[in-house]
Amino acid sequence: MAGSNILMILSDQHRFDCLSVNGHPLLRTPNLKWLASEGMNFTHAFCPIPLCVPVRNSLLNGQWPTEHLCIANYDTEAPRPAKENLPTFSGLLLETGYWLGYVGKWHVHRTKDPRAFGFIEYVNEGKYHAHRKAKGLPRRPRENKWFGEVDPHIGPEDSRLAWGADQTIRMLEACAAKDQTFFIRWDPSEPHLPNIVPEPYGSMYPPDKIPPWPSFPDPLIGKPYIQAQQRRTWQLERWTWKDWAPVVSRYLGEISLLDAQIGRILKALDRLGLADNTLVIYTTDHGDMCGAHGMIDKHFIMYDDVVRVPLVMRWPGRIEPAGRCDAFVAHAVDLATTFCEVAGVTVPETFRGQSLLPLMMGQRDNGRQDIFSTYHGNQFGLYSQRMVRDRRWKYIWNATAEDELYDLQSDPGEVNNLATDKAHKDALERLRHRLVEWMEETHDGLLNPWTRTELLEGLTV
Repeated sequence: MAGSNILMILSDQHRFDCLSVNGHPLLRTPNLKWLASEGMNFTHAFCPIPLCVPVRNSLLNGQWPTEHLCIANYDTEAPRPAKENLPTFSGLLLETGYWLGYVGKWHVHRTKDPRAFGFIEYVNEGKYHAHRKAKGLPRRPRENKWFGEVDPHIGPEDSRLAWGADQTIRMLEACAAKDQTFFIRWDPSEPHLPNIVPEPYGSMYPPDKIPPWPSFPDPLIGKPYIQAQQRRTWQLERWTWKDWAPVVSRYLGEISLLDAQIGRILKALDRLGLADNTLVIYTTDHGDMCGAHGMIDKHFIMYDDVVRVPLVMRWPGRIEPAGRCDAFVAHAVDLATTFCEVAGVTVPETFRGQSLLPLMMGQRDNGRQDIFSTYHGNQFGLYSQRMVRDRRWKYIWNATAEDELYDLQSDPGEVNNLATDKAHKDALERLRHRLVEWMEETHDGLLNPWTRTELLEGLTV
């Protein structure tokens, strides 16, 4: 017999600090604040990899990218799918009686859609174009390339986000009518760039009122060459904050539009009598630079801007209202395990995450003293990185470039690379040893006799 209903909203490239509940000074996200006030805000959730396709595979099959082996997006030198026949949380939920629906961006497998992994209904986000056409609306504008613009042809009710929320609400209504236990997932592409937003969201946050990110500007002194090269490749190396602020303005506006649609879905749960027996999760696949360190997108860096993610949950009767959890969460792999436990099914031995249920129920500690993430390269070439982060320090091993060490206590913007500072040798050595332990645990193919010696004996700089 299936357990509680589950509704997950997984956006794309939503920065952790871009929620009002996480302290953004301007951004208005009242519905996610409402969700947090009735549930729990996880303040230290991190993605296993800041890249769409690999992280979504990690969520589906509960493994780190080094284990399922999907390490890059499709349009790269390494367009490898995950291993065949891995257990998935969705397949297990289907077997136990759940109805599974999926709306929006897929980005898991090039040829297999969600129905190959247990989902019964799949509404591809590409159908939004037909929706606009049927209403006599022009196609979404794309004059400003990746940097976004206002969509002058529509109001919020005809946005792609509103359309996705409509599809999600329709699925909720169908399940309520049949008294059917469900797992429904909405994966909007927003707020991934380019942010093409209607008014009033397009001008909701005046650019001259938006403060720079803590990391702006960053001279990139002593940092890997690829970071400055990314600025040049994107033709951003001369951008000032005045250039960036309009881009950030539209990004924030899109997040507020997303929040409004989440509010519609939460109200639908109440209207349909589903709220009390539904675990609601809001999170994202990874963050977005959006001008931080003078960069865009998410590649070849492991700053908190891209690896730290929002994670908010509500589950009446299980999660105490207004909860806050500061424990380290490996969000995609932990969620896969958690979904199995909520549904009452046995967690596969191949799953690597910890259940979040104890933390939801008020346990303050899950035993993790640190958190990890990986990267392997994407459209600008292959490039291996491994990250370990504790409460104060972050170490990034760049296998073919300079290492990075940041004191997050004194330098939360991660501007000053301390990897070659002898005053912090002990922290560096400790984190390198910890990284080797974790790479062993996760069967990381990059760990071999040469790289092991390099890390343990400090032969890298």
